[in-house]
Amino acid sequence: MAPSLVSRFCLSVAAACVSAGLLAGCGADGAADEGDADEMVQISEGVEVSVSEDTGAKPVVTVPDVAAPAGLFTYDVVEGAGAEAKAGDAVAVQYAGFNWSDGKEFDASWNRGAQPFEVSPLGAAPVIQGWNDGLIGSQVGDRRLIVIPPELGYGARGAGGVIGPNETLVFVVDVVSINGQS
Repeated sequence: MAPSLVSRFCLSVAAACVSAGLLAGCGADGAADEGDADEMVQISEGVEVSVSEDTGAKPVVTVPDVAAPAGLFTYDVVEGAGAEAKAGDAVAVQYAGFNWSDGKEFDASWNRGAQPFEVSPLGAAPVIQGWNDGLIGSQVGDRRLIVIPPELGYGARGAGGVIGPNETLVFVVDVVSINGQS
């Protein structure tokens, strides 16, 4: 039985796309474009968070629909270089924050013209304790995932109607400079 006109058209379009290397999300060599990559970060047994790796763009995060981990968790999705941030340093960052419970973004420096936010002095800065603890050891160029339990975040009170009581927070923080050095 001869193929119909429609199926011959579909086959020829598919062949042209394959020969031109136009598969969705792939380059000519079949690899995903590097800027589009997401890293699956294992938080605990069976619990993974997806984080985009492109530090030139606002982070994209996917939080699983499972119970939040109990303690502070940090992981460098992209590793920077140079001296590590220590207590007392001034650390300038870009960030995006998400609620664990629903994965919704509640705040991002990227939404305000991507102006870096300074955390100073690190360890005693007027930010939630999860940031003071979670940025220790970071380096310029890091894209750091920080998962913050409620007791190191906003606790039982929540914040501003966008962070509920006892919410675990997920931040992706790009370290721009430490003590003015980028």
